Amino acid sequence: MKTFGGAARFLDRDDINTDEIIPARYLTEVEREALKPYLLEDLRLEGFDPRRDLAGCEALIARANFGCGSSREHAAWALEANGIRLVVAAGFARIFRQNMFNCGLLALELPAERIDALFRRFAGQPGVSAVADVASGTLAVRCGGDTERIPFALGPFERALLEAGGWLEYADRRYESRRRKESP
Repeated sequence: MKTFGGAARFLDRDDINTDEIIPARYLTEVEREALKPYLLEDLRLEGFDPRRDLAGCEALIARANFGCGSSREHAAWALEANGIRLVVAAGFARIFRQNMFNCGLLALELPAERIDALFRRFAGQPGVSAVADVASGTLAVRCGGDTERIPFALGPFERALLEAGGWLEYADRRYESRRRKESP
């Protein structure tokens, strides 16, 4: 099974919507890589500069209702194009969460109290990492020698999507193997 994450960035706000993740003016792009420079450019957080603060970032930790708004898959694509394969939040908009898994990315929901504790303990510290090990069902958030390990659970279909690398890869493997079995 896979691990997701690495260098982490905290986004201290509820309701970060898909227009803030990738502004609608870029939805004409059909290639994921073309979305890369625009990730979170419309997000307004005090002191936050996406060009500076997302460099090398592989995980985001946010508050509740991450990915609310429209159901555009481009929001997950923009995260993926920037190397962000893990988002940890107190809650996700349903369609955004599924788009993450469909793209082979991990949307990890934790209770609000757990997210609050992570913000108190790690936000603002340099060198924070967040890595989710799907096989062990453990999220490790680290800064220096300080580590918090948090258990999590995923459903079998979510695990299958992550293992395959997303919906298209899952479907290719699953249905190609069925075709081979059904062929004379």
